[in-house]
Amino acid sequence: MILPINLYFFAFLLLLVLYFAASKAEEEYTYTKGSRKGPENWWRLNPKWKVCGSGKLQSPINLMDNRVKELPQLGELNGDYKPAPAVLKNMDYYIMVQWKGDAGQLHINGTYYKLIQCHWHIPSEHTLNGLKFDLELHALHKNSKGYAAVIGILYTIGSSDPLLSKLFNAIKSIGDKDIDLGVINPGDIKFGSGKYYRYVGSLTSPPCTEGVVWKIMKKAGTVSRKQLSALKGVVHHHRHGFEESARPTQELNGRQVWLYNPMENGKPN
Repeated sequence: MILPINLYFFAFLLLLVLYFAASKAEEEYTYTKGSRKGPENWWRLNPKWKVCGSGKLQSPINLMDNRVKELPQLGELNGDYKPAPAVLKNMDYYIMVQWKGDAGQLHINGTYYKLIQCHWHIPSEHTLNGLKFDLELHALHKNSKGYAAVIGILYTIGSSDPLLSKLFNAIKSIGDKDIDLGVINPGDIKFGSGKYYRYVGSLTSPPCTEGVVWKIMKKAGTVSRKQLSALKGVVHHHRHGFEESARPTQELNGRQVWLYNPMENGKPN
């Protein structure tokens, strides 16, 4: 009787493995437009992702200067950041820096949002007056209730980005394992303090949760071709032939986009 019992046991384990493997495969998504698991079909892949298809506050969007309203009362980006231990992760579609300690916070309308992580999308997800950029960084913050605020920075090809310069060797060797980066200063992101767009949107990947406060810097940063190539070359989707990790822009659906324009001599710049 021992052999049949063992066979049944191992057969049961095999079924469990196959079930969870199938479940995981069903939840995977891609950025390949028109594919079964592409952006248009994310909402079909998991019941928890329904808002990816039915939501009215989805991100990213096309930021049109002729449709924004200036609102000086928004004030400058009020961030209080500090160096903290961090780890580099390969998230399959993008590279992420996740802080393990207290890396500081962002202050919005009396609420503090703790900096959690930053990651890069290739090419940009948001567009500016219809123009797509070479790269986009998202710095994700969360408040005590779990609501998110994201600062987005668009990049064009040019001089090297300071943060990516410090991470370059780690990015090149990331593979499938996390890399302990030691202490990383969020200030190296160079958020800036000038003009930015603000609107309410969503996460740009499943589950596409809405209610996210977005702040997109109007002035683009620069990234070198070497740095961009490094980011592309190590993510899994690139090795499998997928070139992009950017969700297409979503409908505005009547939302207002605000522009913070610093005042100079009592007048907007």
